Amino acid sequence: MQNLNDESLIRSWNQNAPAWITAIENEEIESRKTATNQAIIDAIMSYSPKFVLDIGCGEGWLTRELTRLEIEAIGIDAVPRLIASAKAQGNGKFLVCSYEDILIKDILVTTNQDRNFDAVVCNFSLLGEASVDNLVHSIPKLLKNNGLLFIQTLHTATTCHEQPYVDGWRQESWNGFNSQFVEASPWYFRKLETWIQLLISSNFSILECREPIYRQSQKPASIIFVARHSRKGHEIPVPPYP
Repeated sequence: MQNLNDESLIRSWNQNAPAWITAIENEEIESRKTATNQAIIDAIMSYSPKFVLDIGCGEGWLTRELTRLEIEAIGIDAVPRLIASAKAQGNGKFLVCSYEDILIKDILVTTNQDRNFDAVVCNFSLLGEASVDNLVHSIPKLLKNNGLLFIQTLHTATTCHEQPYVDGWRQESWNGFNSQFVEASPWYFRKLETWIQLLISSNFSILECREPIYRQSQKPASIIFVARHSRKGHEIPVPPYP
């Protein structure tokens, strides 16, 4: 069995990129079609951001959709093959950039921007351990004051299965996919408590959590965190979600 860590996670995604692209093109993930894709769009649109960074954009579907909805969006991902696919489909700005690059580079300069983002979205893209902790801690520097962070991730109630409810590395076997994935992919499971602690320790206030329901099972398909970062001394009240 391969080592389960951030490095093997990126390696597996580089190897599995062609199969993932095919799986998305063939709409092999039922929950995306019936629940999670529209859920993240609805969450973002309800706050009306004008300028969004899509971190871990993959093949770029969300960046393209936000662009279609007249939101200026930039998609970044660490896997060159995925970004190449995103660029080939047009209708969006895309850049190869690892999470570590975000920590050491000025993404605003790299993308030729002269302003911070209204919102950052991480849609099923926070799969690592230390890399994700460091990334979430660094996101505030990318945001305008009172900027928003949208995270959609696997729901803790439906992904733990028979394993203990503790933080730790797991492995995705890609069972149920028609596309031929080269190898299993590691990912890091976080308890709900751990997600909340990570956001609070990064100076985010959680505005709401949404739980899209997978219609076939009537169980949560995912969980969406909507959080706001405000620089000290510049708090601006945000109306409660209706």
